[in-house]
Amino acid sequence: MAWTKSPPKLVALWDEVVPRAPVVERRPMFGYPAAFANGYHFAGLFQDSVVVRLPEPDISEFLQQDGAKPFEPMAGRSMKGYAIAPAALLQDKPKLSGWLERAFEAAAKMPPKEKKPKKAAKAKT
Repeated sequence: MAWTKSPPKLVALWDEVVPRAPVVERRPMFGYPAAFANGYHFAGLFQDSVVVRLPEPDISEFLQQDGAKPFEPMAGRSMKGYAIAPAALLQDKPKLSGWLERAFEAAAKMPPKEKKPKKAAKAKT
């Protein structure tokens, strides 16, 4: 199954609600807008959904919302700590911003992720 692009309206909402702290890095992940802090992905878009990464007990609280569900980029392969925001949350910018802020704060508390050294290119024979 091919992934679809996020609708422009969702991308515009994303741009409004992602935290604006100096350490927030916005860059694409798998072709979708994503946000990182200290090298850790804490939120992003996936097709027509907003995805949030939260630690326990926040993720359990988040999943109690009607329509929230674990994030499965491929059927049967859920990603621990990640959830899809319910449609109702996308209509409530302050509440959505609050959840993204919580996700950011959790990532910002983690020690900076060490960058992996680049692999040397293989020589052609």
